Amino acid sequence: MPKYLIAFNDEWVPLHTGEELVAKSEASRAVIDDMQEAGVFLYADGGIDASTAIFNVVSKNGEAVFADGPFVETKEHLGGFTVIEAADDEAARYWAGRLAVALDWPQEVHRFPSDMDEIVEKHGAPAQET
Repeated sequence: MPKYLIAFNDEWVPLHTGEELVAKSEASRAVIDDMQEAGVFLYADGGIDASTAIFNVVSKNGEAVFADGPFVETKEHLGGFTVIEAADDEAARYWAGRLAVALDWPQEVHRFPSDMDEIVEKHGAPAQET
């Protein structure tokens, strides 16, 4: 079965009071419980934003180069996500819709490629060595 990432960016979420965040957490927890009961739930977490980024890493001349904090050019920051394994896009649409309603903020859904052939087809064949 395909796996799906249901995620939201922190910038999509308006400021909330502590009480509002607790209510959102309880509402989304009920959806997660339903996902577990349906056997589609794999993992979820949230409460992350630019302030929770501890470092970034890039490759420079074949070496990992680390810097503190978020990558400075990033305009959006992941706020939270859920990973499910669902029968098809329609099932993923259902669960993402449930989360969007429970939280009252947008969700974005990505289907993980099922294999390397799908990735190559989407992004082009690797360069041939000469």
